Amino acid sequence: MTETAAKTAAQPPEREPGRSSPAAQRIRLLLLPATAILLALLVGAVIMVASSPLVRGGLNFGLPLTAYGALVAGSVGSVNALIGTLAAATPLILGGLAVGIGFKAGLFNIGAQGQFLMGGLAAAATGVATAGLPPIAAIPISVGAGILGGAAYGFVPGFLKAYTGAHEVVTTIMLNYVAIQILAWAASGPLRGDNVTFARTETITTAALPVLVGREGHLGILFAAVAVPVMAWLLFRSKLGFEIRTVGANPDAARYAGMRPRLLIVLTMAISGLLAGLAGATEILGQVHHIPAAYATSVGFDAIAVALLGRSHPVGILFAGLLFGAMRAGSGLMQIQAGIPVQMVNVLQAVILFFLAAELIVRAIFRIRGAGGQTSEMQTITRSYADQTAK
Repeated sequence: MTETAAKTAAQPPEREPGRSSPAAQRIRLLLLPATAILLALLVGAVIMVASSPLVRGGLNFGLPLTAYGALVAGSVGSVNALIGTLAAATPLILGGLAVGIGFKAGLFNIGAQGQFLMGGLAAAATGVATAGLPPIAAIPISVGAGILGGAAYGFVPGFLKAYTGAHEVVTTIMLNYVAIQILAWAASGPLRGDNVTFARTETITTAALPVLVGREGHLGILFAAVAVPVMAWLLFRSKLGFEIRTVGANPDAARYAGMRPRLLIVLTMAISGLLAGLAGATEILGQVHHIPAAYATSVGFDAIAVALLGRSHPVGILFAGLLFGAMRAGSGLMQIQAGIPVQMVNVLQAVILFFLAAELIVRAIFRIRGAGGQTSEMQTITRSYADQTAK
């Protein structure tokens, strides 16, 4: 080999023309969520200033800084605040993972709310039933019941989608309302506690998740910490994850390659329900310690925004869940110090979701290029809607 040939062989292969490096693609992937967050904060600041005459008696252009400063202090300003953020983020992360794996398979699982409720109800019922057992037995049994309850509730729309063609958006929305009514019936009927002032289950005792640190740092926080790397491995390092992503990108190609799209749809929805059920079990066993008949929560719906903001990647969902958890944890101090109602957090989350939904417009205005080779979650949503309305 000549010296020139040796130098040529030693040089790294040139990148294809027009193709960005992996680092550049990651940056582009993050630009849209970061832009949506910044725009939401700007919109929130405008709303705060416009409403300041009602809060402070006159226009106060510094009110957004006071409010956002209190929001940060209430979420990460102390050890207890940070623990509160982690506790608030835990069900959001698990719920976001539930919705995210559905997006990877080309499915829009809008039923995480119902799966969350069924997981929480199963965990609460089992937690009450195992009150005579020691915690080392009661906790895993109750958590397992919540997981199975959510998985079973996710299996139903997956089976209907795969073998009858029933659209998952319609079936999961309907099952959300069914879950609300089942929970109300159970908590006010067969599971109602004996010595309670309103319709709810007995207080969970031995099955309650132990607090490991601070006031709210319960064991369930570790469930979310473990679920993120497990789901990352499943989606990007396992054969099953490759098949799930292939079915989401092109079901016909997956079928031609010998995969079984129907089975993968059912399995994906069951895994999605499993994660949402774990979120419900974690919330009930770790925070609430009972389940009322009129249990009101938006975790299942907030999980959709978390999955969209995290671009359906487990690591992205982790940071999106932490952001939304921080907003929840800091909203109380924001209301105390700045006089801004805690509902402003819901407004910020809704505006973030709005700008994520307006992806094409935001990209065009701010000249944000796509990452390339990535399946957009909004494409899954719009495709699901188009498929349903076309029937």
